Amino acid sequence: MSGNSPCRIGVLVSGNGTNLQAIIDRIEAGEISAEITCVISNKADAYALIRASRHGIPVVVHENAGFAERRSYDAETVEILRSHKVNLVILAGFMRILTDVMVNAFPHAIMNIHPALLPSFPGLHAQQQALDYGVRYSGCTVHFVDCGTDTGPIILQSVVPVEQDDTEETLSARIQKAEHQTFAAAIKLFVEGKIKVSGRKVLISE
Repeated sequence: MSGNSPCRIGVLVSGNGTNLQAIIDRIEAGEISAEITCVISNKADAYALIRASRHGIPVVVHENAGFAERRSYDAETVEILRSHKVNLVILAGFMRILTDVMVNAFPHAIMNIHPALLPSFPGLHAQQQALDYGVRYSGCTVHFVDCGTDTGPIILQSVVPVEQDDTEETLSARIQKAEHQTFAAAIKLFVEGKIKVSGRKVLISE
């Protein structure tokens, strides 16, 4: 993404929205030249919606309960994003796997963050998976989204040491701090047009 007009971001959420807040803060601080044009939640009670509203960002509750299958839900999500002229889609704690309908609508323009060093420990409870395995280092991964579970091309990763007395909660808290910085850095690279995808490799220009 480059040019004179700012990147228009749509954020999909399901929960608390701490990564959303970190992105909002960096945009408002002038660190990222972008505008969040909508926040969409599949959960009506997601606290992320309150965070967005406090900053005057349009919010949409788009619950999936009434949809017979995932592709029809995604098709309507695409229409909502397009109505807000979105260039980049961010998954900030969005607890659904996307279908080809969504992925093909925004090729290499949907980002997710995962609380582990992919390809290790995909899916839910990644922090507990890491502890159970006994790794010395965990962290977070920002990746482009494909139709798999945390399988898309990796953009950035940050390493977080695992302490001997860590619980899922303590490790999650430290990883979350890294998430806020790493996600913002990846978005900034995209907005500045410094990312190219070649097969599974994400190439970053200086």
